[in-house]
Amino acid sequence: MNYRRLGHSGLKVSELSLGAWITYGGQVGEDAARECMSAGYDAGVNFFDNAEAYAHGAAETIMGNVIRKMGWRRSSLVVSTKFYFGLGLKGPNDRGLSRKRLMEGIHGSLRRLQMDYVDLIFAHRPDPETPIEETVRAMHDIIGQGKALYWGTSEWTADEIVQAHAVAEGHHLHKPQMEQPQYNMFWRERVERQYARLYTEIGLGLTTWSPLASGLLTGKYSEGIPAGSRLALKGMEWLREEVVTPERIEKVKRLAMVARDLEMSTAQLAIAWCLKNPNVSSVITGATRVEQVRENLKAAELSDKLTPDAMERIEKVLGNRPESVEPE
Repeated sequence: MNYRRLGHSGLKVSELSLGAWITYGGQVGEDAARECMSAGYDAGVNFFDNAEAYAHGAAETIMGNVIRKMGWRRSSLVVSTKFYFGLGLKGPNDRGLSRKRLMEGIHGSLRRLQMDYVDLIFAHRPDPETPIEETVRAMHDIIGQGKALYWGTSEWTADEIVQAHAVAEGHHLHKPQMEQPQYNMFWRERVERQYARLYTEIGLGLTTWSPLASGLLTGKYSEGIPAGSRLALKGMEWLREEVVTPERIEKVKRLAMVARDLEMSTAQLAIAWCLKNPNVSSVITGATRVEQVRENLKAAELSDKLTPDAMERIEKVLGNRPESVEPE
């Protein structure tokens, strides 16, 4: 396993990581989570991603139980959680990025994870109803209290990240170090274009999610939606409508031919492609079975097969390379 710096920070994270979205507490229970996490840990994965909203807190409970029972050295792990959506409660202060929500959020997450601190905390979405300065100060205080080590954002615009960074710098507060955006072969604009200047200007690191486009890039949806798959789950209708289109299905079939020629699976091709972006600190993968974990992790070994010629062949299939940002 290779390790990459999280932006310009001194923290190093495994270039491939494991996330709990939808799976832990949703598709799988603690036994399956333990098998998947153990396979990852044994292969060198040190970053495990979570959020309070995942399964309304159950994903954090499962992950915390696994880590405690396995007896892994806490300092060998990088554990994250995210705040905004809350636990599905309906009170006026049960979601958002207010100081109250963030302080109550970190206390709840640490209790469920059975930890004294988490390494990374993310503002899971921007909150138009809370001043950015209030959020920045609360994140700073959480870090100052030793309950988290670094903070960042998830699915914020470049302008929002710059604003938060400027507030922190102006008041000598802890700055946002990382962003967690969606990034895959079909979703490129934000990472490759909108954030382009932030990697050097403020040292932004990326922990990207959905490298397989919610499973589309495995090829398993090329002939329909299989029963028991993520897109077949109740409540995932919005994701199914957003992800699966005839045009994308056709491109996946063509990508499968590229993968075959490179002697890898379509999923491994998609993950390795994400790893070729030097601005990505870690690619978060998800799995319901240990076999999926092992297959996904092999992408790191196979990424060298993506030569410039292979990358250009992929570009011709995708036809969606973002235009460069025009200089001001």
